[in-house]
Amino acid sequence: MALSLFFVSVCIILTAWFYESLGYLPCELCYKERLAYYSVFALIPLSYIFIIKNKFKISSLIFYFITLLFILNFLLSIYHSGVELKYFAGPSDCSGNLSNSFDFESFYKQLKNVKVVRCDQPNLWVIGLTLANWNIILSFILSVIALLAANKLRVSHANSSS
Repeated sequence: MALSLFFVSVCIILTAWFYESLGYLPCELCYKERLAYYSVFALIPLSYIFIIKNKFKISSLIFYFITLLFILNFLLSIYHSGVELKYFAGPSDCSGNLSNSFDFESFYKQLKNVKVVRCDQPNLWVIGLTLANWNIILSFILSVIALLAANKLRVSHANSSS
């Protein structure tokens, strides 16, 4: 299970980078949604180190933490999808408006600080879903996989200590 979690996370990040290479730049929320996948790159190998040392309890705690990360990612993706559908206001750095300024210098300053990629306007749809929508599904599935792995390691710990 752990290897599948690692492999899927690698594939998701490589796919995101591939889309970027095609010109589909991510918004600020997209970058934040990647953090769970990046964390897997360090946490899964760390967990394997503890498994090798028969520290199943520590390894299971790592997988419970991964589960939490993907649940939070799931919730962030729901929020992001809501921003895309205009149900929620997005972060001001990727979906906010420029303030009404009559002074050219302050207007120019605002333009320099405004991010071009907006969180409330998806720029890529795959099979009828935005990438934030897909991330809801994938984060849920990966949170379940991580939870199953954590429970399996917890049972291994209980069996090895008795």
